[in-house]
Amino acid sequence: MKNTGIWIDKEKAHIVFIKDEKETLKTISSNIEHYRPHGGSGTRFKGGPQDVVQDSKYSEREKHQLKNYFKNIAAEIKDADRLVIFGPAGTNEKLYNELRDSYKALSAKVKGVKKADSMTNNQVIAWVRHFFESN
Repeated sequence: MKNTGIWIDKEKAHIVFIKDEKETLKTISSNIEHYRPHGGSGTRFKGGPQDVVQDSKYSEREKHQLKNYFKNIAAEIKDADRLVIFGPAGTNEKLYNELRDSYKALSAKVKGVKKADSMTNNQVIAWVRHFFESN
C-alpha cells in the first residue's frame, strides 16, 4: 500500500510517499507569481491623479497558476492508495476542492485535510507516518 502525504502552501508542495516502510520526499515548486499592485493616489492632495489597479487581472492569473500547480501535484500522486493533505492557510483546502472537482478518483483516496504550520522535511515525513499509523 502506498500512503501519500502532501504538505502544501502557495510556494511549494512536499509530497511524502511511504511504501513498505520506505519514505520518499519530492518537492514541487508552484511558480505562482507574487505581485504587489501599485496604484492609488499619486499625490496626497484630494482629486490628484490616480492609477487604476486591475486586481481581477492578477487574481485570474493566480487562479490559472494554482490550477496548473495542482495539475502537477495530481500527476505525481496518481498511483497513491491513501492521501492526506495538510499545510498552513487555505491552499490545502483549495487542492482538495480541485481534486474533488477534476480528479474524482484521487479525491476518493483522501483520508484527511488538516491544518499544520511550516515544517522541516523530517517533520513532514514524521507527521505523515504518524497520521497513517493512527488512522
